[in-house]
Amino acid sequence: MAKGLEGNEDLHPVIQLARDAIEGYLKEGKHISPPEELTPDMREKAGVFVCLKKDGELRGCIGTFQPTTDSIAEEIIQNAVSAATDDPRFNGVEFHELKDIACSVDVLTEPVAVADIKD
Repeated sequence: MAKGLEGNEDLHPVIQLARDAIEGYLKEGKHISPPEELTPDMREKAGVFVCLKKDGELRGCIGTFQPTTDSIAEEIIQNAVSAATDDPRFNGVEFHELKDIACSVDVLTEPVAVADIKD
């Protein structure tokens, strides 16, 4: 079983931020603000994918290939909420499910042009 929202002190900061964003949105109906003190990486701009799984099965996944916000932290918040509520393949995540949801966050690098289909 995936870890619940309580007792997540050992989660990576990007995972914790995604989980906090989902919990905040489901409780309050609005996006949380990024933490006051961001890790240096979370201040950068990049595309981000947030995927949710329940019992090993995909439960939601939304991402951006290019940044659409001012920081990775904001991108995580936006895409985590969208993965939980707006993935058209699934009904929205309900608050009672959060304890069973595993979350992954992928921060993308800049796209690289390829010269040939073989590349």
